[in-house]
Amino acid sequence: MKILNVSQIRELDAYTIKHEPVSSLDLMERASNAFAGWFTNQFVNTRPVHIFCGKGNNGGDGLAIARILSIKSYDVRVTIIDYTSNASEDFQSNLLRLKDHLQPIHLQSMEDFPGIPANVVCIDALLGSGLSRPVEGILAEVIIKLNGLPNKLVSIDIASGLYADQPNQKEDIIIEPDFTVAFQVPKLAFMLPQNAKFTGDWHLVNIGLSQEYIEKTETPYHYTEKSDAETIIRPRDKFSHKGTFGHALLIAGSYGKMGAAVLSGKACLRSGVGLLTMHLPSCGNDIIQISIPEAMALTDSDAKFITELPDLETYSAIGIGPGIGQNIMTAKMLETLLETAKVSVILDADALNLLSQNRALYDKLPENTILTPHPKEFQRLAGDSINEYDRLEIGRDFALKYKVIICLKGANTAVILPNGDVHFNSTGNPGMATGGTGDVLTGIITSLLAQKYSPAEAAILGVYQHGSAGDRAAEKKGQSALIASDVVDYLGW
Repeated sequence: MKILNVSQIRELDAYTIKHEPVSSLDLMERASNAFAGWFTNQFVNTRPVHIFCGKGNNGGDGLAIARILSIKSYDVRVTIIDYTSNASEDFQSNLLRLKDHLQPIHLQSMEDFPGIPANVVCIDALLGSGLSRPVEGILAEVIIKLNGLPNKLVSIDIASGLYADQPNQKEDIIIEPDFTVAFQVPKLAFMLPQNAKFTGDWHLVNIGLSQEYIEKTETPYHYTEKSDAETIIRPRDKFSHKGTFGHALLIAGSYGKMGAAVLSGKACLRSGVGLLTMHLPSCGNDIIQISIPEAMALTDSDAKFITELPDLETYSAIGIGPGIGQNIMTAKMLETLLETAKVSVILDADALNLLSQNRALYDKLPENTILTPHPKEFQRLAGDSINEYDRLEIGRDFALKYKVIICLKGANTAVILPNGDVHFNSTGNPGMATGGTGDVLTGIITSLLAQKYSPAEAAILGVYQHGSAGDRAAEKKGQSALIASDVVDYLGW
């Protein structure tokens, strides 16, 4: 799914209005019905509703939603914030339509702010995605008041005060909703951790905007949903054999960190690889043979660290990093790997730390190498950032410069491709914020690379499957009880 910027969303609306054709007022009605459909599934009509409207088109949505919910027998109240004498044409039309159903309150100062019982659901229809400057005056005061209430709060399309595709300043006044119900396409703002409290639990509703326009519009930003992942997956042929699905090499583990090797190895096998060989320090041989009988073990001459690179001829993909430590001989082995590898490579964990300590290795990274840093590892690799928008641009520049793929881990993990495109992930949950889940991801992506998925496909699909397994595990175990082994157990399609 594409993520469009504010200008593109405005053009999408205009294109739909012109080419469907449909009036802007009827399109607003369609959007309002879609929102109301979500709302009535979330909140039964025993809950009173209070809608706070600005005087632009977001406020017009709010007025139309008030009318629709009132017809559905909801107890609805509307407060219009009189911060300007100018109102959009569609706002005025919906205000006339509303008067047959209920009489809105007009708020000109905070002394007019209505009492809101705790069981009321508040709807934010103050400002939309076209916001171009910080909120101030009476609107800011209303937002502060709403944020201070204990009531459930739902934003229409985007939280009032939040920029859709650029960073806000720390002092900006922004609604902090429990839910955001966005129209047709997600906003870039929804993807970034710094905006978590300004998006809440966000949902998309389809309002029938032009698919023709969306398909032909270029954007570097995408959102990977189940339907997107399904287009990548290849069905298995009836006459396949283990050689069909590749031979992966995982270079993992060191003394005291063999668990990372076990997790990545199990995940690699669970993700469909035909054969798996694990290169380990000699202290890990018995551990791997007992823990993963399906894997073959190659042991290093060193007991505690990996210092040697095995013959790479037989492998179709190589993963390195989980638990390998940062020994100087391990660093030299990594350099040799980068210089000699002729198949797809993924670097994780200590491999990334060794890379950041030896920046001369950056230019030795094979094209389409996959890097899977968490934010601190990425900071060590690419430098400091001002905010998450800035970090995203630094990541895009890094991927373009070194022709690599970066899986920047976190909520909505961002898969940054060598052409600068970014694919945000839709799966995963906070229960996965626990040691070892990154090792599981390394195993999954290594497996997909070995099966001859392209590096871009392996990264996007691997991140999606990793989060999906975590979601299934959380349903059974609960987020607090989730451990990395659970993610491995719930891998599958």
